[in-house]
Amino acid sequence: MSEQDFSQFANLSPFELKDQLIEIASSDAQRLMLNAGRGNPNFLATLPRWAFLSLGEFALLEAQRSYSYLNSGFGGLPEHEGIVQRFETYAGNHDKTDGIGFLRSAISYVKDQLGLDQDAFLFEMVSAFLGCNYPTPPRMLVHTEEIVKAYLAQEMFGSVPRSGDFSVFATEGGTAAMTYIFQSLRENGLIKPGDKIAIATPIFSPYLEIPVLADYGLDVVDIRMDEHADWQLPEAEIEKLLDPAVKIFCLVNPSNPPSTKLSDATLDRLANLIATRKPGLFIVTDDVYGTFADDFVSLFAKCPRNTLCVYSFSKFFGATGWRLGAIGLHEDNVFDAALAALPEEQKKLLDVRYESLTTEPRKLRFIDRMVADSRAVALNHTAGLSVPQQLQMALFALNGLMDREHRYKNAAKQLIRQRYLTLYKNMGVKVAPAPNDVDYYTLIDLQELGGTLYGPEFEKWFAKSDLGTSFLFRLAQETGVVLLPGNGFEVVDTSARVSLANLTDREYASIGKFTRQVLDEYYQDFKKIGSPE
Repeated sequence: MSEQDFSQFANLSPFELKDQLIEIASSDAQRLMLNAGRGNPNFLATLPRWAFLSLGEFALLEAQRSYSYLNSGFGGLPEHEGIVQRFETYAGNHDKTDGIGFLRSAISYVKDQLGLDQDAFLFEMVSAFLGCNYPTPPRMLVHTEEIVKAYLAQEMFGSVPRSGDFSVFATEGGTAAMTYIFQSLRENGLIKPGDKIAIATPIFSPYLEIPVLADYGLDVVDIRMDEHADWQLPEAEIEKLLDPAVKIFCLVNPSNPPSTKLSDATLDRLANLIATRKPGLFIVTDDVYGTFADDFVSLFAKCPRNTLCVYSFSKFFGATGWRLGAIGLHEDNVFDAALAALPEEQKKLLDVRYESLTTEPRKLRFIDRMVADSRAVALNHTAGLSVPQQLQMALFALNGLMDREHRYKNAAKQLIRQRYLTLYKNMGVKVAPAPNDVDYYTLIDLQELGGTLYGPEFEKWFAKSDLGTSFLFRLAQETGVVLLPGNGFEVVDTSARVSLANLTDREYASIGKFTRQVLDEYYQDFKKIGSPE
């Protein structure tokens, strides 16, 4: 391929460019394509899935009880009274499977640790499996919300004491959460064209692409993480948030693709600036990878009044196909305060927008406006994540809460970190993970790696020649390996993102060897051309 062949892909999202690379990488039927371009994990949590299946059989028996005198195949709604007692009888008559054991533990846990009524909890779960009712309340099932709140508090707050209560909106994955947040901010006049949005970069590319759409027309302020300081936010970058035109700050923590969590010191600097100098700032933190980090603390804990927290169960529990996400918002928050401070003329327009939902639309909280806006307001009564999905979400959350020894979490972290070491070992370089590294992804700085392997003159030549996209296509064409470009995530240096979640250790060894092979070929090109000077 000539260099000209790549220019047409310059404006593509990295996830769209991936499709082009896959087409090239899979063109040779004699070799195996290795796609490390997407973060879909190849591991998953089995216990909460066994529980889902076990509960399903019991739920169907409950449904059959209602019309047992009719023909087979006809059922009805489950009965609330005595449902736990009937489940105990059911469990006693079945083998002590993992699913049954999990459910018995869950019924005990929600009463002892969360203070929930056992019959009401099990009735909600059984009804959810059957999918026989609309999501009620539309934002989230009552007991499911309490379970997910407890899980988020455990995973997002770390050692920070919980400050006040918060609500949760169950969404169709983290992607829907992002969509709903931006949509409701716009619909409620909290952001408008020409406002500035600060984005901590590098970042998951849709956070760069959504704000500049004509729907929003926001000006992006780059808050640049420092690669040479463990991908933390320097003081000078944090100070950019003080620009009066900056209305909202978005970040992914741990970052994507550097896969590094914000340090305690960085979190404290951010929290101090916001508390003392920018108290009205809107923050959206996407913490989907927080459960892979050691001792993780979110801005949702450090800046509870300012922060909307986005979390997805997809990566940690291996559940991308389930589409399970959540938005958390504290009861006392700047979003509701901003709604209350809107000009009277704008409040009247919003009164009309939401008057079909309540006689006092001005009291409608921002999180509940997101629910309504997600279904064009008029369909609010049928809004909400499907109840079987909410059931599986609750079971995933209970898995995290009841795993007191963190066996699943430790296994997941050990798996991806071993892959990280394998990858770099086979590139011929030694790496020592930093304290804040998470390693769900790794960002291979190609020019820096080239400098390490072949010297500073090659590093200058590689950077000056702008070989990032060329490298990815050459790697795909010659070896069948697919990686994503770092520049699509607003990475400055020529780099490639590798997902460490979706292939085997042996395959990451191959990716490391192939990456080194292609860099060796570029070095041979460099030697023929000579020094960039």
